[in-house]
Order: sequence, then C-alpha cells, then structure tokens
Amino acid sequence: MTNTPPHHELTGPPTAPPLILGPSIGTSLAVWEPQLPALAGEHRVLRWDLPGHGRSPAALLPSDGSATIDALAALVLRLADDQGWERFAYAGISIGGAVGLYLAAHHPDRVGCLSVVCSSARFGDPAIWRERAALVRAEGTEAMVASRPGTWFSHGFAQSPAGAALIEDLRATDRAGYAACCDVLASYDMTADLERITAPTLVVAGRDDPATPPAHARRIADAVPGASLLEIAGAAHLAGVERPEAVTAALLTHLSGTAPARPGDDASRHAAGMAVRRAVLGDAHVDRAVARTTPFTARFQDFITRYAWGEIWTGDGLDRRTRSCITLTALIAHGHDAELAMHIRAALTNGLTREEIGEVLLQSAIYCGVPAANSAFATAQRVFDEIDATPHVDSASHSGTEK
Repeated sequence: MTNTPPHHELTGPPTAPPLILGPSIGTSLAVWEPQLPALAGEHRVLRWDLPGHGRSPAALLPSDGSATIDALAALVLRLADDQGWERFAYAGISIGGAVGLYLAAHHPDRVGCLSVVCSSARFGDPAIWRERAALVRAEGTEAMVASRPGTWFSHGFAQSPAGAALIEDLRATDRAGYAACCDVLASYDMTADLERITAPTLVVAGRDDPATPPAHARRIADAVPGASLLEIAGAAHLAGVERPEAVTAALLTHLSGTAPARPGDDASRHAAGMAVRRAVLGDAHVDRAVARTTPFTARFQDFITRYAWGEIWTGDGLDRRTRSCITLTALIAHGHDAELAMHIRAALTNGLTREEIGEVLLQSAIYCGVPAANSAFATAQRVFDEIDATPHVDSASHSGTEK
C-alpha cells in the first residue's frame, strides 16, 4: 500500500459548500461529468478515482484479497481532511455509494447530506466477487468489457460517445486495482448499519439496472430513517450517464433541500426550477418553450420556472411520482387535455408505469367524473401510441403546450 492520496479533481467556487462525488467500479471520475456543471455551480466539488482507476495508483488498496470498505472510506476522509473540510455532502454511484453509506453510518459527524445512486447495502454473494477478482487478476479488465454494456446501459446506449468513453475507462483500469475493489464488495455488508444513518439521504435507482435492481434501493430507503427514493425509467446501472437530466435534477433538489434557505434568491430558484423542469418535461420540450418566448410571454416563463418548478416541484415533501399523480388528477378534473398529454409523458419520466397511470385515471373517474376520465384515457392512449411509434425518443419530449 502507499501513502499517496487518490487522484482527484476540484471544481466550483472555493468558498462554496463542499460536495464529494464517488465513482463506480470500472469507471473514472469522468462518470460524473454529466452532473458536474450543475453541481459545481453551487458547490466546491471533489471527484476522486478509485484505486487503479483513472489516475489513482492501484497500491492504495492491498492486493492480497483483504481490502475492505473502511479502507476506501479512509481515503475519502483523507481527501476531505486535506481540503480542511470537517463536514461535507457526499454522492456516490455503486461502490462509490457504498462508501457513502459507510461514511454516513460510521462517521455521521462528517456527512451532512448523502445521495446514493444505483448502489446497495450488500452486492450479492461474496463468492461471485471473489471469482471476478480472480478472473481480472488473471486476464485483466478486458475480461469484463463484453458484459458491461448490458449492465451499465440500456437501449444500446453503450454505442453513444459517452457510453463508449466509459468502456474505454474500464479497459484502462489496472487489473490489481479493479480486483481489490471486487475484494471490497465481497466483504461489504451494510444491511445492519443502515438505521444508524442520520444524514438526509436520497436513494436513486435505475429501473432497468440488472446489477443493483430497484429492490436494492428500496431496502436502503426503507431502512435509512427519512430517506427519499427515486426510480428512473429507461436507465440501467450508470443512470447518471444514461439519464443525466433526471439524476442531476434529483441531486440538485436534495442538496438544495439540505442547504440553508436563501429567501428572495430568484436566480437560485430559477436555476433549480429549470433543472427540474428539464428533468421532468425533457430538454426538447423546454428548449421549444424557451425558443418561443417573446417579450410578451417572458415574465410568465420566468414565473412558472421560479414558482411552479423552482419552489413547488423542487420541494422534498413529496416525491415526483406522487406529484405526477396529483398533477394528472387536477388536469383531468379541469379538462386540460393538452397539459394532460404533456404530464402523462412527464409521469413516465418520473417513474410511473403505464399501468399505474391507468390506475390514476380510474381513480379520477370516481372523483372527477366518467366523461373526464373517458377523455383522459383517450389522451393517454394517444400519448402511448406516439411513444411506441418512436421508441427511442425521450418520453417527455413532445407535448401540445409549452410550459
């Protein structure tokens, strides 16, 4: 082992609140690049590389099979200490999330806010990880390349520039460092410690994640007192890369909810609102709305971004699935079919299934009236047909009303 700290990069205002971002096994700190611009706008962001990954030396962990999660946590605490950070927010993906759970449970005085993305309290049978460690030690990380696209991504995303770059990160990873991280996961089990976590916690799951399925996220959220859970449709294990807007918006909302209030800061509300608006409605929709803004409508666009999206939708009192259910019901009650179509797409983005949307429409038939529900079912069917006709188009990218 070596006394050298992990490779890391700092971004954002030096005096801003500190935020540490932990990567997933087989990737470098580049896995956080989709979120970096937004997060660094309000935080001093420190991204770090796992041992043997990116530019961190493999010797940061022992190579004899004895590496454990507390050793990785100690590396993070050293990085924080070197910056003079007594307390920091932390977000991590997969093994990076495991480090966050360990830190929050065993060093609660250091972690002020925790976000866990596509991670677990226990990553399956230890024997599987020991076998993977042995395979990589013998054959290198090239042995993992063929299986990662289907684990990390859905919908052929591995062929995109972002997906291909992360596969190259895996190829470049040192075999000893990767294997040592497998050793960490083999011995890791936070199941009994989750209830000790007191930091405000957000748990994010990719609905199509085969490595840490949503059930893993639910176990964490159920055990950590007061934790929030978000499932992201159309995302596998590296949800923040495949669905960057949704993950970024969730992190911004969680971080802003644990930061000191900034009353009267319209710029901050507008920025947070725009991030959530894009995450829920899709970039294409918001870009059209912005492009169509005129001097006459500018104040209204600013109003809905700050108030509807920057205050109401960013609140942490309800999760976005629940907000979508409420919104659908209200739009049905008032007969706003164009807005309803837009928010049916948004509900899919927020993690509702078509079956769950159908249940909301049925419920509305009782309280809003059968004719209103009949119209709503027709609108929903039209939206689903449009989505099925263009299966790879973002589910929230088209609507009849630009809000």
